Amino acid sequence: MSDTKKEASDFACKLPLTNSSVVKLGHGSGGKMTANLIESLFLPALGNPILNAMEDAAVLSLSDGQIAVTTDSYVVSPIFFPGGDIASLSVHGTVNDLAMRGAFPLGLTAAFILEEGLPLDQLSRLMESMKEACTRCGVQLIAADTKVVGRGAADKIFITTTGLGRVRSMPAPSVSRAVAGDHIILSGDIGRHGIAIMAQRAGLELETSIESDSAPVHFVVDAMLSSTSHVHCLRDVTRGGLAGVLNEIAQASSVGVAINESSVMVCSEVQAVCELLGLDPLFVACEGRFVAIVSDDGLRELEQLFSSNPDAWSTFKCIGRIVDKHPGRVVMQSLVGGNRIVDKLSGEQLPRIC
Repeated sequence: MSDTKKEASDFACKLPLTNSSVVKLGHGSGGKMTANLIESLFLPALGNPILNAMEDAAVLSLSDGQIAVTTDSYVVSPIFFPGGDIASLSVHGTVNDLAMRGAFPLGLTAAFILEEGLPLDQLSRLMESMKEACTRCGVQLIAADTKVVGRGAADKIFITTTGLGRVRSMPAPSVSRAVAGDHIILSGDIGRHGIAIMAQRAGLELETSIESDSAPVHFVVDAMLSSTSHVHCLRDVTRGGLAGVLNEIAQASSVGVAINESSVMVCSEVQAVCELLGLDPLFVACEGRFVAIVSDDGLRELEQLFSSNPDAWSTFKCIGRIVDKHPGRVVMQSLVGGNRIVDKLSGEQLPRIC
């Protein structure tokens, strides 16, 4: 047990240095340090009305409709993990970001940064995984680039993707469209991706294996948006966890978020590892879960959509409501009945998660 505790301590959330003059790992957390970096450095130099909206994907109007564009980089370590790998993750993450704006993927591009010394059999395995993920998602890789850097200049492989999609739901869901009275729906249990990677890094011997939840969500989102026009906001749960997503919605829409801890699903294995390492599941990353903000009518129409497939709907839970109190804040009713303010992650719980 002492050895396990010693290893686990390496993953403790350290106090962030907010006044640092250099980039820290916490700047990639998806929490407060990330937001501060973007708002103080990137947006003043590069900002414009589209970029400033801070959406999962940008929506551009064309003569015959709208398209969505998103880009992301994947630096996850290890590159192979229970339930997935960096290649399949890059495909899932990209199509999911498009889905959060009501778009179905038209094509992906990818840039591969390879470190000298990467075994070719591992690279081949990753490319097969990427091919399978594209097939599963119904999307093609339409452009790509490859660069090689020297030993120590990268960590085996980094992948940057861009996704193009056609928006099929207008107006497109937006992080700024939540209104008081809306329901907050979570598509499944949280924390599997982050804990799967953390357990592997720490070498934890678990009674049952925890696999990443990495998966595409655009098919179910497309079905939802085809059945109702009352989905106001969609946001996939990645870096910063559920807490980060709910805070982004609260701040962008200038509303309050009220959730119930008892409604947020955490599997027993994830909960056990979080307790062992002193982590809060609300801040642990997912890669196949999303939050939907819907009106009363939207909730009824979604329940009707899934009435013929109750098993599919059983993974979705209403975890709270959008309220007009405490705008910009997330408040959770705890299991013991008290209220707790749920803020964004301050530092970096787990670097290189995606």
